[in-house]
Amino acid sequence: MMSSAKENGVSGSSNNTREKTYKKTTSSALKGAIQLGIGYTVGNLTSKPDRDVLMQDFYVVESVFLPSEGSNLTPAHHYPDFRFKTYAPLAFRYFRELFGIKPDDYLYSICKEPLIELSNPGASGSLFYLTSDDEFIIKTVQHKEAEFLQKLLPGYYMNLNQNPRTLLPKFYGLYCVQSGGINIRLVVMNNVLPRSLKMHYKYDLKGSTYKRRASRKEREKSCPTYKDLDFVDMHDGLYFDTETYNALMKTLQRDCRVLESFKIMDYSLLLGVHVLDQNHREGDVNIVDGKRTVGQKVLYSTAMESIQGDGKAAEALTTDDTMGGIPAKTHRDEKLLIFLGIIDILQSYRFIKKLEHSWKALVYDGDTVSVHRPSFYANRFLKFMSSRVFRKIQPNRFSPNKRARNSISALKCSSQEVLSSQKEEKAEERTDRLGGARSLASLDGQVFWSHNRPDLVPQTPYPYEASSLSHTLSPPSIYVTDRYREAKTNERCACSTFTLEDSAICLTSEQSTMDIDRDDDSVLDVYF
Repeated sequence: MMSSAKENGVSGSSNNTREKTYKKTTSSALKGAIQLGIGYTVGNLTSKPDRDVLMQDFYVVESVFLPSEGSNLTPAHHYPDFRFKTYAPLAFRYFRELFGIKPDDYLYSICKEPLIELSNPGASGSLFYLTSDDEFIIKTVQHKEAEFLQKLLPGYYMNLNQNPRTLLPKFYGLYCVQSGGINIRLVVMNNVLPRSLKMHYKYDLKGSTYKRRASRKEREKSCPTYKDLDFVDMHDGLYFDTETYNALMKTLQRDCRVLESFKIMDYSLLLGVHVLDQNHREGDVNIVDGKRTVGQKVLYSTAMESIQGDGKAAEALTTDDTMGGIPAKTHRDEKLLIFLGIIDILQSYRFIKKLEHSWKALVYDGDTVSVHRPSFYANRFLKFMSSRVFRKIQPNRFSPNKRARNSISALKCSSQEVLSSQKEEKAEERTDRLGGARSLASLDGQVFWSHNRPDLVPQTPYPYEASSLSHTLSPPSIYVTDRYREAKTNERCACSTFTLEDSAICLTSEQSTMDIDRDDDSVLDVYF
């Protein structure tokens, strides 16, 4: 990480009092130039009339020189002289309007208060600045990345028109600060992880396994960023309800297909996990720097708004308490809030990336390394997310409420009473031997116990049982012949199925075998 930082011009010192520099430009000077430049260019853009975006608008570059002593058009400042460039100003103005960002709000967020420098820069060595209201991230990018974003803008414009609900980065501006012969390119994006909620776990997921584990130095940080293998070791997946899971996977599939069409690979899913149970133990965490924060105001900026789903449902769940997070659970039923977004999409599968994949494939398993052709990368990414990271809560087949459980308990007691009375009646039948044929009508009060229980319905005889009885029983005076005296010693009595009409819950008792000692007298077997 330090080597890549030095390559990109980021330097620091073990002495914390020394200010960080980027390409020989101090961080304070860079932040001041950003605020001055964006303040001028956005204010100047308001004088231009609104119109449709044309193809040539994506390639326009405007430039203004801001000397430290000031000019007729620019204010004076105490930073070194610099030139500020704005790429595709009309196109990015359209993007901001699409997400409901008014020019005054955009200027207020970026220029009103000092920018917050994030202490955990990415492995690329880029610097990250956050606005005080948590709305925007300003990131330094390399020349190739800025050039690729310019080429990407027409397709990006088309995709946003078709689908503003996306987990792809939302770009609000592309700028360049020129000072002392050095170019520092910047991109303004949406903020994925709100600062007002503590992220108990943070992951950078690619779906690959080669060197995808956080280093020891990263783990020692107060808020480390873990990777794919760490997630597999630490979590058994994040569980969503069916509707949310389907909406999330649909969004990821669509976004991956868009990236694949642009031949983009090596992107990541930035995933933040906030544990609600820990939130209650730690107290109110929506207070930052002595101020109570509110949710993000930019349209489609929160995780809940970004996934494909019912807009009304998303708005209902986007509150100051949830900050737009997606409700989820662990396998232990812990309640979570999930924040996520796709990042680092400005990596195309160019010659240098093809060469990197070929070299790694010779040494390691080519399918496990992060650098891969876009189609394979997208499929592997989606497979990992759908099977290892995000999972669907399987609904219980039957989870009765309290009233239903009480009804079942009462039904079980009733059925046991009925079965015990049935055994007693069988014993009485055995003592009262049949000397001849008896009328079936005389058995109604003894055998058909359901006569006194109208809420219990006897089971219909099985076809083979009914047919055997039909040969010997004939209305209106039905008798049982003597050939039933020769029944076998052990007979099976099929117990009945009871239906409780009040709760509409069926309880089926198991079949029981009744061993009846028989003598020379006959015993009547009745199936019901």
